[in-house]
Amino acid sequence: MPEGPGAVPGGGPAGGGGGRGPARLNPADKKQLGRHPVSLRRIARLFAPHKRTIAVVVLLISAASVINLAQPFLVRAVIDDALPHGNTTLLLILTASMVGVAALTSAIGVVQTWLATAMGQRVMHTLRVQLFTHLQAQSLGFFTRTRGGEVQSRLTHDISGMQSVVTTTATGVASNLTTTIATAAAMAALSPGLSLISLVVLPPAIWLSRKVAKLRRTVTDERQRELAALHTQVEEGLSVSGIRLAKTLGTIPRDAERFTARSENLVGLELRSQLAGRWRMATMQVVFAAIPAVIYLAAGFPATSGGMTIGTLVAFTGLQATIFRPVMGLLDIGVQWVTALAFFSRIFEYLDLDPQIKAPANPVRLDASRLRGDVRFEDVRFSYDGGTDVLHGISLTLPAGSTTAVVGPTGSGKSTLASLVPRLNEASGGRITIDGINVKDLSPEDLARIVGVVSQETYLIHASVRENLLLAAPEASDTELWDALSAAQIAGTIGALPEGLDTLVGARGHRFSGGEQQRLAIARTILRNPPVLVLDEATSALDNTTEAQVQLALEQLSAGRTTLTIAHRLSTVENADQVVVLDGGRIVERGTPAELRSGNGPFARLASHTGAETGSRR
Repeated sequence: MPEGPGAVPGGGPAGGGGGRGPARLNPADKKQLGRHPVSLRRIARLFAPHKRTIAVVVLLISAASVINLAQPFLVRAVIDDALPHGNTTLLLILTASMVGVAALTSAIGVVQTWLATAMGQRVMHTLRVQLFTHLQAQSLGFFTRTRGGEVQSRLTHDISGMQSVVTTTATGVASNLTTTIATAAAMAALSPGLSLISLVVLPPAIWLSRKVAKLRRTVTDERQRELAALHTQVEEGLSVSGIRLAKTLGTIPRDAERFTARSENLVGLELRSQLAGRWRMATMQVVFAAIPAVIYLAAGFPATSGGMTIGTLVAFTGLQATIFRPVMGLLDIGVQWVTALAFFSRIFEYLDLDPQIKAPANPVRLDASRLRGDVRFEDVRFSYDGGTDVLHGISLTLPAGSTTAVVGPTGSGKSTLASLVPRLNEASGGRITIDGINVKDLSPEDLARIVGVVSQETYLIHASVRENLLLAAPEASDTELWDALSAAQIAGTIGALPEGLDTLVGARGHRFSGGEQQRLAIARTILRNPPVLVLDEATSALDNTTEAQVQLALEQLSAGRTTLTIAHRLSTVENADQVVVLDGGRIVERGTPAELRSGNGPFARLASHTGAETGSRR
């Protein structure tokens, strides 16, 4: 599956003028669009429900741009008519009109911004929800291949950036185009001759502005890369795991030196960014000052003034000063549009992923309370991404209420086999049934109620003990929570804490030890009360004492349930009803623990080595 660049495609639309300057096309945006082109019709469908809002916003923008052009004409009337003739009534009307025009355009701007932002947010809300739910439907293989930061970037940064770019670009095009046309028409109406002079001087000013912007963008890109590296070091180095690693490896002085060097580099880059193109900026300021100077000069000569009044001159220079920004904005439309399309491309790239594991269109409904829990593997095969099979023709029966332990060397396919029951991965061939019903025919929600999973990789959210337990049973009472903790052999530990159930577990559960985290996960599964249980090497990372405590909790959990145990230590399979030995993705031996120990097969050879381990997760 192709992955986009780790960084968010850069650059929203830049404004004109002498500040930031025009935007420059980010090569990463072009690369993204080349990898995953975007259909304009698809974008249009997103905004189709908001056609009326779009029309109203465009009308408001156009109206505000036109109304605002009344200001220079009002100024001309004040200077040429009201003040020279001492006409106070006209002066009051004109000045009141100036305030009224400003108030009206401001009010229109507020309404237009509200409508455009609300529309953009609704569109982005739809996309955000679609993307989140679509990613939830992906298999574990997708999340194994894809960086977690990349998924988060597309779901949060890209969608937020897309809303900003789209809203600003759409409104900016309408505003800049309307303002440019209206201003140019007003300038021509006031003085055709001076309008030609302005057009001659304007191109070099625009050219200089773009040169400065290009120079600054190069420095800014370098600065952003350095900032990203600094942020990455902060995120990795100041997390719980990062601090633990730094302290245990003794890298704290080296980390501090790296951070210091990057921070010093940022100082230099910031200075370069601020000083970039200063001589060009100085030249451009001279050009800006020359524009009204040339206009005043032209107005002073009878041959070029055309009998222009003072009021007309002031009004014209005011209009000329306002035309530069919208012209620059229009020149940036191409860059802004590519940036917006790149955002859409990154979102659509994920939305177009075909989930390997699909929910059934017409799921079979099962009542978990009436389920026997008879699990069967019928000639099951599995391969990763269509490659070589790692499971070959597995046929296995787990009788209801029994415990089946699967052992085997590293890479034999034990954990892969276990992942097929809850459909964390999808069998490539054959079928897996529960009470005769193919797991593919069960809805994801029903399957999650039927099959409980406790794995070596316990995951606790950064919340209280209570909130972690309620993930399994949102309606559970405190009494039920304490009963589950008691069955998991951890009620005493939680009860001794000052805040009890309200104790914060910390990032990824680091407030508790590995064994305590496992028992909290077991308590969470007990609350869910699934008739089928998958234990995927749940004690492999624990010491012997902690393992004994967790094993006791697991025995409480397994009682009366159909249990598939992926065994790390042979000591954990002694009470199993049957043991299955995997090697190379095939069943090479099966039977009770006693039968297999008395033979001369793979299990007996494993058992002959005291404390031998049969492999960790694939």
